[in-house]
Amino acid sequence: MDQIIKDCEIGEGTKIWHYVNLYGCRIGRNCNIGSFVEIQKGVVIGDNVTISSHTTLCTLVEIEDDVFIGHGVVTVNDLYPPSRKRTGTDAAWRKTIIRRGASIGSNATLLPVEIGEGAVVGAGAVVTKDVPAGAVVAGNPAVAIARRP
Repeated sequence: MDQIIKDCEIGEGTKIWHYVNLYGCRIGRNCNIGSFVEIQKGVVIGDNVTISSHTTLCTLVEIEDDVFIGHGVVTVNDLYPPSRKRTGTDAAWRKTIIRRGASIGSNATLLPVEIGEGAVVGAGAVVTKDVPAGAVVAGNPAVAIARRP
C-alpha cells in the first residue's frame, strides 16, 4: 500500500501523489498534494492549494484558497510536547492559519501562528509570530525583510 486516505473529504480535480497519508481532513477543489505528505485529522484546506512533497500539516491547521506550500514544510501545534501524553488532553494545542494567496518556502517550520493574506515565508524560516498580510519574512526566528508588491 503506497498511501493511506481515511475519512477525508476531497474536492473535485484534486491530485494526490504516491506515499501520502491523509486522515480526517478536508481538501478543496483543484489542489495538488505531493508525495510523502501527511495531513492530519481536522486539517482544512481550501481550493487551488499546492502542498509540495515531504510536508506535514498537523491537527489544527487551516489553509485558505490559492496558497502554495513548498517542500518539507512542517507545522507545529504543541509548543510543549508531548502535552497530550502528560495531560491526557490536547487543550494546550494551538491553531495555525494560512490566509489566501500566501506562499510558504521549502523547509519552513510554522509554530502556531497566522500567516496573513498574500504573505511570503522564506525557505528555511522558523515562524514563531504572526505574519501580517503582504509581509515577506525569513530567518530563524523569522523577521520581516520586505513587503510584497
